[in-house]
Amino acid sequence: MAMKPSSRPVNHVLAAVMAVALLSGPVAAELSGVARETVVRRSCEAAIWGMPAVGAFDIELAIQRDAGAEQGVIAYMSEPMDSRHGFLTANDVTPYVFGGGISVEEPVVIDVPPAGEKAAFFGTIVNAWQVPLFDVGTTGEDAGKGGKYLIVPDGYEGDIPSEGYFVHRSNTYGVHFAFRPVAKNDGTSEDQAAYAQTLRVYALADADNPPATKFIDVKKNPIDTLPVYDMTFFTDLNTVIQREPVLEQDKVMMAMLASIGMVRGEPFEPNEEMEAAMLEGLQCAYDSMQEHFITRSVVPLWEDRKWGVWAFAEGQAEAGFPYVTEDRVLIDDRAGGSYFWITYLPEALGGGTFYLTGLTDSDGGMLNGQDTYKLNVPADTPAEDFWSVIVYSMKTKGFVKGNERVGLATPNLPEMQQNDDGSVDVYFAPQAPEGLESNWIATGEDFFLLFRLYGPSEGWMESGWKLPDVMKVK
Repeated sequence: MAMKPSSRPVNHVLAAVMAVALLSGPVAAELSGVARETVVRRSCEAAIWGMPAVGAFDIELAIQRDAGAEQGVIAYMSEPMDSRHGFLTANDVTPYVFGGGISVEEPVVIDVPPAGEKAAFFGTIVNAWQVPLFDVGTTGEDAGKGGKYLIVPDGYEGDIPSEGYFVHRSNTYGVHFAFRPVAKNDGTSEDQAAYAQTLRVYALADADNPPATKFIDVKKNPIDTLPVYDMTFFTDLNTVIQREPVLEQDKVMMAMLASIGMVRGEPFEPNEEMEAAMLEGLQCAYDSMQEHFITRSVVPLWEDRKWGVWAFAEGQAEAGFPYVTEDRVLIDDRAGGSYFWITYLPEALGGGTFYLTGLTDSDGGMLNGQDTYKLNVPADTPAEDFWSVIVYSMKTKGFVKGNERVGLATPNLPEMQQNDDGSVDVYFAPQAPEGLESNWIATGEDFFLLFRLYGPSEGWMESGWKLPDVMKVK
């Protein structure tokens, strides 16, 4: 995005440098270097701090920018996502419904329908920083019976109904949600999409006669919600900063943002020199979050396997993922450890899906887009609903763009070649092994895997079952 150069001093740091430059040439050069490094450093920390807010805002932005929807329109999918959709580690088996940037400057009702015959909701509503406010559906407060969730902004002094609502307060004006209309009783994508559109969102003031909720099909209108690591990252962060209240926990960071020209109530107009330094800082942030993801976000589930499980910061899962403790904001754990690569963490973990993450092959080498790999999925894989394995770009944490197929799952078995013992070999490679096209997921770039167990069998972890490691095909 082209940025308009500013005609005013960009910030106090560079203004001071320019003043010194008029008095002492040699010293000014040294200070100019210090000032630039300050911008780089603070931009790096700002990007890490702001990662969850940018990730949430970019979903809201994509619904409007790519699908042409108005503010408040709810996105649904008539069929599951494919590689045209940019979404952090989404699955390709459930057609989501999600809303971005619902404004709760006044109380808002999210009216969740009861579980239907063919589909039921599972999902979470979060604030502008992706802190979970509450879960809905079969694992939420309504327990699948449906209910009216009333979200009230902090400081609201109006009347709040005492009955008929699940009442929650939000310390941000923007709230976001993503629900999965999980199929039941052989429900189809059409059933799931129809059920998704029975959701209603309206202002509490309109509760007696709520207007129809507007939806847009983002299967037919593909959207790309992935954060982009260029100046748009900072312009998106600035949008959040301008419209959201400043939380007490973030006042120190707000002072640092001011030093790079991001101030509430003022235009954000960095000049070319500032942009260059900020982009260097953004690269630092990306590298830091990538390193965290690779080295600290996944821990082995079994001693003799490379497959891992997500390693959240201590106590965060039990606390509902606030990423705030008594004495600190866990900015690294919530960025590189979560929202750099996932979205919409639930208030309570569970929900009938277990995730295994694969970053390396059996020899410990990182999965790359040039080699050919094979995964043997046993016939007795303990998934009562189904299993699924999906390839994700190591660079973007979304699907690999342009691939006709992003994953394979139990429903694909009839078309796949199976082994005599009932197991099936899944191949990951830039080109399909000869004669095994139906068992192949294209790569072409560095990648990682998520292997999901939908409806994991009770006691499966104690049963001794283990998923074989990904093997490099020599």
